[in-house]
Amino acid sequence: MTIRIGNAPCSWGVEFAGDPRNPAWQTVLKECAEAGYKGIELGPVGFMPEDPAMLADGLAEHDLELVGGVVFRAYHDPDQWLHVLDGTHRTARALKAHGAQHLVLIDSISPRRAPTAGRNDEAEQMDKAEWAAYRDRIAESARIGTEEYGLTVGIHAHAGGFLDFEPELERLLEEVDEKILKICFDTGHHSYAGYDPVAFMKRHIDRISYMHFKDIDPAIKAQAVDSRTGFYEACGQGIFCNLGEGDVDFPAVRQVLLDAGFEGWCTVEQDCDPTLDPDPLGDAQKNREYLQSIGFN
Repeated sequence: MTIRIGNAPCSWGVEFAGDPRNPAWQTVLKECAEAGYKGIELGPVGFMPEDPAMLADGLAEHDLELVGGVVFRAYHDPDQWLHVLDGTHRTARALKAHGAQHLVLIDSISPRRAPTAGRNDEAEQMDKAEWAAYRDRIAESARIGTEEYGLTVGIHAHAGGFLDFEPELERLLEEVDEKILKICFDTGHHSYAGYDPVAFMKRHIDRISYMHFKDIDPAIKAQAVDSRTGFYEACGQGIFCNLGEGDVDFPAVRQVLLDAGFEGWCTVEQDCDPTLDPDPLGDAQKNREYLQSIGFN
């Protein structure tokens, strides 16, 4: 069994391609390699070059493999559907050009849900018709990635969106064909939502195709939930701490993967504010060292 560990541009604070606070894409590749990783995600489409030759040269220079990419757009908003499709096709094309396998779908943060991140009992719910249309948009994005580009597509729950809490994720999994939609499981977001990541993994490991490793500081989480802190403000406060320093039981996560014979990539994602994290390279190195210390090679 082979589990490989990658990292992602969000660990350098890259959430949106056009954010002027972003580091240069070359810096992210260079520091990812320096920290000991052999794989990296694409980041938001447009952050790294969409010219395949240019990105191929950058990856080769640092001996990095492109692992996957994320469509982080407003699936919850029907008026944004063309924007979602744009992100789906551009991301999928980039992944296919570089032999990457994992297309990850995330419903972006909604103003209707952001104040109740971590508060399932208070969160606004879609009505039957709105949910059906929402589900169908996700399913179509998944179909495009799977059938038109030959990728493995995983759904990713995210704080502050309409696919945040475990019952919503499980409902979607029941209603969308497993042939086109797997799970990209994020340990930190599952904890943020108030659920046990290890218990979910044990129930759904056969459908998990890809992992995002993220840890979460329980004290900052509790404060953020109680005060209805915005997601990006919470990131700036350090809610996503270094791996092994939060409430996610990573030795148990590893054991679930081992028991299931999981093979493939697990990607570190330590979302942070690009102007407030003083040492993303140092954090990336510490996260790699921690994973090695518990048995991930």
